[in-house]
Amino acid sequence: MTTPGVAKLADHFQGADAHAGRQIAKIETMIVDCPTTRRHKLSNTEINFQSYVIVRAELADGSVGWGEASTLGGPRWAEESVEAMKANIDTYLAPALADANALDFELNAAKMAKAASRNNAARAAVDAALYDAAGHSLDLPVAVLMGGAVRDKIEVIWALASGDADQEIEEANRKFDAREHRRFKIKLGFNTPDQDMIRLRKIVSALEGKATEIIVDVNQGWTEAVAIRYLPQLAEMGVSLIEQPLRPGLIAATARVAARAAIPIMVDEAAFTGPDIIANGISAAGSVYSLKLVKSGGLNEIKRAAGIAQACGMELYGGCLIESGIGAAAHLAVFSTLPRLEWGCEHFGPKILKTDLTGGEIRFADFHVHCPTGPGLGVTVNEDVLASVARKG
Repeated sequence: MTTPGVAKLADHFQGADAHAGRQIAKIETMIVDCPTTRRHKLSNTEINFQSYVIVRAELADGSVGWGEASTLGGPRWAEESVEAMKANIDTYLAPALADANALDFELNAAKMAKAASRNNAARAAVDAALYDAAGHSLDLPVAVLMGGAVRDKIEVIWALASGDADQEIEEANRKFDAREHRRFKIKLGFNTPDQDMIRLRKIVSALEGKATEIIVDVNQGWTEAVAIRYLPQLAEMGVSLIEQPLRPGLIAATARVAARAAIPIMVDEAAFTGPDIIANGISAAGSVYSLKLVKSGGLNEIKRAAGIAQACGMELYGGCLIESGIGAAAHLAVFSTLPRLEWGCEHFGPKILKTDLTGGEIRFADFHVHCPTGPGLGVTVNEDVLASVARKG
């Protein structure tokens, strides 16, 4: 495919001050709570709405960009909550970028990292908003700023996580028949392992005969002993990938599980930083890595994470944390530029919200999510919907 905007990019950087008018004029935040179409269960929480911090960045030339940080039921999935993210952006990150130039992507990321250690989700949201604003200012897609797209669509996975097998079977069949999804990730770990196996087997049996693929996500819910005991059943059911069966930090134990498994293990919560990825990779604790902006802390950082994981021999999976169309678009902009993305991605978030925050530019068809086109992240924010779900006070 031909990447649009390459000639236009060259024009912007020839004979003119590319930085003119692109100073950061304003960074604003809000918390929103978006109802979901059904409950979504993990090993350590259950949600019926998804909370985000929305970042709005405005440049001196009037260009506006949007970013997003998501969380699951508060500081349970990781240490950041939406309340903490907003406070840290308002108090530390935004002041650190006062009068900075939006096109100084690496410098701005360094300033944020100095202003607030960790806080990866908060930094990623600001970073995405600056990339979006810069893209609108330059009239270029963010993918061009990230090196250029190599794909315009990605096979997309849908999560089954209500805990009700009958509902999940109906949901999976509906998604398959609509040609939206044929790959399904089933959440485990919130019931006993025996109950999990009964539910999983019922779903797998119901989908038998269709060209589907099953992934399971334990969300850190098992011990090494439990994982070893139930690996044969997962293999017998044809599961293709197991995500994060053990708690982060148990690298040696997870490596022993991986050594016994006939199914690849995916590292997610166990690796946020480059050194985390290396430690898991060289210990053989997993052969697949889940990429997420909330872990890496920015668009360039997620590309670096991909390179580190690949250098360790790991395959790549485009992970999500139930982002709205804003956060999904930021991920897709990066994922579209990765030379390899062996496991596709999981950005179903816009479809599980009762009302997405964007204008519907992200399209799901033929079992793929189609990357939005246009300047910046390629999506428009529905400010009326945003106002309706904004947290008051």
